[in-house]
Amino acid sequence: MSEDEPPVVEPATYDTELNDEVGCVLLAAGQGTRFTEGNKLLHEIDGVPVVRRAVQPFLAVLDDVVVVVGHDAPAVRAAFDGLNITFVVNEEYTHGQSTSLHCGIVVARNRGWDGVLFGLGDMPFVDPESVQRLLKVHAASSYTILAAAYQGDRGDPTLFDASHYDALSAIEGDQGGQTLIEESEGAALVETNDPGVIRDINTVSQFEQYC
Repeated sequence: MSEDEPPVVEPATYDTELNDEVGCVLLAAGQGTRFTEGNKLLHEIDGVPVVRRAVQPFLAVLDDVVVVVGHDAPAVRAAFDGLNITFVVNEEYTHGQSTSLHCGIVVARNRGWDGVLFGLGDMPFVDPESVQRLLKVHAASSYTILAAAYQGDRGDPTLFDASHYDALSAIEGDQGGQTLIEESEGAALVETNDPGVIRDINTVSQFEQYC
């Protein structure tokens, strides 16, 4: 773990009811140009598209799940057939991940969420318990930014309290909330003991390695 990283917390330390209203925004709008064999989100693992697997841990824990689509939107939407989710179309997806974050924050504001949990459409191995641990620490602590971690290494998903909505809306380019995580005194890493939180699929070799 880098010295610049936030402190690591263990969820077992926290025990409280999950009273805050937190929703999920799954980012699935990008072009994935490093993946050279078609749309990585639509490649299948045991017959299930990557992006459909990626949303499952959030659906298992949260009632309100929104998916941001953009590139190849009709095909990506079709991968979620039958699931209880809402779609938002990011028309500016070619301008970087920040544009999808902006879409997510608009949803979070409109729905009055106390926090937003951002997941990634190319991370199909996250355990639902990891999502639960982020929610648990958010509800029981004063931390306002939480990122899932595995053995101290930062990964995803990430949870941002509503106090950071303005800052997230101001991010530009192909950047996520990394700078906020690194610079905020209210940030922490939540140890999940789940290697899935650091396994994203960017290349064909990664897909073959993990699958």
